[in-house]
Amino acid sequence: FTGEMQITCKTKMPPHSTFSAPFCPRSIPSGATSFDARGTSGVRVYVVYNPNAVKKPAGTSKWTLNSQVEVIVSMDIPSSTVNDSKVRGLLVCSFSCHLGPGLPSAFVISDVSLDADTDRSGMVKSNGTNKTQWTWGPDGQGAVLLVNCDRDSPVANAYLFSFQDLEDMSLMILRRQGPNAIFADYKLVLHVSVSDVDKVRVFHASGDGSLAQYKHVLGSHKRSYVVDRPSGEEEDTFYVEGLAFPDADFSGLVSFSVTLLENAPDTPVFTDTVVFRVAPWIMTPNTLQPLEVFVCRDSNSNADFLEAMRALVRKANCKLTICPEVENQHDRWIQDEIEFGYVEAPHKTFPVVFDSPRDRGLKDFAFRRILGPDFGYVTRVPPHGHVSSLDSFGNLDVSPPVTVQGKTYPLGRILIGSSLPRSSGRRMTKAVRDFLYAQKVQPPVELYSDWLSVGHVDEFLSFVPAPDRKGFRLLLASPDACYKLFKEKQREGHGNAAQFAGLENVQTITIDKMLADEALRSDSEYVQSCIDWNRHTLKEELGLTEQDIIDIPQLFVLNSSRADAFFPDMVNMIVLGKHLGIPKPFGPIVDGQCCLEENVRSLLEPLGLVCIFINDFFSYHTLSGEIHCGTNVIRKPFSFKWWNMIP
Repeated sequence: FTGEMQITCKTKMPPHSTFSAPFCPRSIPSGATSFDARGTSGVRVYVVYNPNAVKKPAGTSKWTLNSQVEVIVSMDIPSSTVNDSKVRGLLVCSFSCHLGPGLPSAFVISDVSLDADTDRSGMVKSNGTNKTQWTWGPDGQGAVLLVNCDRDSPVANAYLFSFQDLEDMSLMILRRQGPNAIFADYKLVLHVSVSDVDKVRVFHASGDGSLAQYKHVLGSHKRSYVVDRPSGEEEDTFYVEGLAFPDADFSGLVSFSVTLLENAPDTPVFTDTVVFRVAPWIMTPNTLQPLEVFVCRDSNSNADFLEAMRALVRKANCKLTICPEVENQHDRWIQDEIEFGYVEAPHKTFPVVFDSPRDRGLKDFAFRRILGPDFGYVTRVPPHGHVSSLDSFGNLDVSPPVTVQGKTYPLGRILIGSSLPRSSGRRMTKAVRDFLYAQKVQPPVELYSDWLSVGHVDEFLSFVPAPDRKGFRLLLASPDACYKLFKEKQREGHGNAAQFAGLENVQTITIDKMLADEALRSDSEYVQSCIDWNRHTLKEELGLTEQDIIDIPQLFVLNSSRADAFFPDMVNMIVLGKHLGIPKPFGPIVDGQCCLEENVRSLLEPLGLVCIFINDFFSYHTLSGEIHCGTNVIRKPFSFKWWNMIP
């Protein structure tokens, strides 16, 4: 074990004078084998040894206890009064011995350390190194803290109602060794800074292990706690939970300290500190394994759609949850209301739903029905309550892992739809954007989506898994690709084939008429320029090349200067592994097949993907949305540990 050595000099010491502390074999406790000694500011500590008998330790190794080893202490400046300086060091054993001529045996030895899982192994080790700094990367150090955002207890407060709460918390252990008598003149105080006191909560484990014995001692306005030492106990176990995610006003770093105070008056003798980082909220891209699909029932208006989703989910081998009308209040746009992600520490991982500030019929669904044991909840609301369509989470996506100019983003990058730089258009509310940027591990990219009536990024892009290259393809809606396809069919003699054929009460339009429609052509050219602006940004910010992008044929029309999909928007799909649920476009029938469907199959099936076209025309498309807008997916977390990245 390590020990705190305090030497109080009873006489004045001149500058650069020295005294030594030889190790007395009779005083060494049984089992002690080595030691370390260090001095505080103004004190120099030297170890004198016989090189023929003692080997000098290398690296972080400690000195072997040996009768031929002495600790030499030197003061840099003279003492002005008796008792004005204390020499402090760390020893590997607890003992007392004579200090030499003229100096009495006037020291006590005590070991005090505050430890956490600083090496992120899932275990708390004694006297970990670099506890006061939190560093990123596979060789980084620093403990991790989870926000208590799930509902293991009936209500969140300063008391524990469930042992499941403890399983989410991070351990912090206070270790101390030495004579009990020292605590008659000294006390140990565990404390947290004023800025962090509302970000955490700490419980002290004591007594018989019942829930009532876990005492709330720090956080929620409690800044310090005096730790009593019951006779014979050398460890105190604390459970730590976060109360706040990183945000614009909170870096996510929290430090706890234990200070040994000499009584009357309180004088700090020694402080040990450990730093935690609150785990960020992490989004999951389409390339991760789907676990559960959510969709809303709305009377009988989407009954056929729900049947098609059941069939798709069975093929993808995942769970389907249908939100009933009584819970969705006729709001079928579940993608717009919530985004699923997760939090992770070395000891625990659980999903967390992010509830948007959109607040329509589904506004209470996540809090009432999803929040529960090991399923967390977080939300952000603008200060004045004003939101726009861009605050819906169809306007929030995340890329798969990418490398950009040598910098790796192993958890991908968040994509947010916005207005053009320096324009006065719609943007996602600052409260949500600040939260997303503060998580650090998926640095956001702001795209241009304000050109759309609804204004969501999922209207013009999606990601699908691929077996080659970067492991995915970016799909972009493309008027140019659609015009190219229609011109090809016209040249082949299919100009009379009509869009929307087979739909009741929907006016059809032939390929010839679409190609001759100047207004449709003008609208499509404008939309293509907007998508091209995003294409350039995505290539730059995600490190993509043209070979990583697939253009999906799609036409748009302008409505009061903003665009809507002319036919069901095929990039607005649900991705369940290799199975894709794609809005059925009702394109011109050529040789008995929809030419739009055939084109998309030819683009995606070579990647091993299965294209399943689902009719959402009246249940979603005519209401300004598609399949992605009306569904949501919980996915398996990344295998990569976020703390191993370097932001």
